[in-house]
Amino acid sequence: MRSKRALLEQARLRRLTEHHRFLIRKPLAHIQVLDQEIEQWSQGVAERLRPFEAAIERLSTIAGIKRRLAEVILAEIGTDMSRFPSARHLASWAGICPGNHESAGKRLTGRTRKGSPWLRTALVEAAQAAARSKDCYLSAQFHRLTIGRGGKKAIVAVAHTLLVIVYHVLAEETTYQELGGNYFDERDRQAIQKQLVRREDALGYDVTLAPTSPAA
Repeated sequence: MRSKRALLEQARLRRLTEHHRFLIRKPLAHIQVLDQEIEQWSQGVAERLRPFEAAIERLSTIAGIKRRLAEVILAEIGTDMSRFPSARHLASWAGICPGNHESAGKRLTGRTRKGSPWLRTALVEAAQAAARSKDCYLSAQFHRLTIGRGGKKAIVAVAHTLLVIVYHVLAEETTYQELGGNYFDERDRQAIQKQLVRREDALGYDVTLAPTSPAA
């Protein structure tokens, strides 16, 4: 604000007329009315969701999903996952999974189909929050996919993963188990180990893996 000291000084010296007070009072009164209506709506939503409090708490354990987003998700898909044979069916119904696009026998990336716009918005918002989290599986997935797909497609992919997690959390009535930000590094390391062992076996060697000893 140092660069605006002259303007602030002029504003301090000017008198506040009755017209100015009128202009200030009107929007402040309108904001107060809106705050009261928001509070009334919030109380009504909380009262209707009281029977589903346990489900909301379970969803809130998922990275990127807070109470408001959990409420939106429940309002859109409910708590009875038996209506969907699998998480894939739920994702297809919600329009949060890529469509099928094949050419010459190769499966290409397709656009997501239309689904619930409110559910999609909530999942994308949750995916963006999860992508900013630290030491988080979903954040690691986002940064991993961004390299090849770009940020927007990576966010949609994370939103799809979130919906799959939501399905299992609700269907199994369990809490989310965080895999950690190093999940993909550890998975890749184990895959490389298995590949090297198979190659040595093919050459007729019996290989036993053991961690290296720290340098003395």
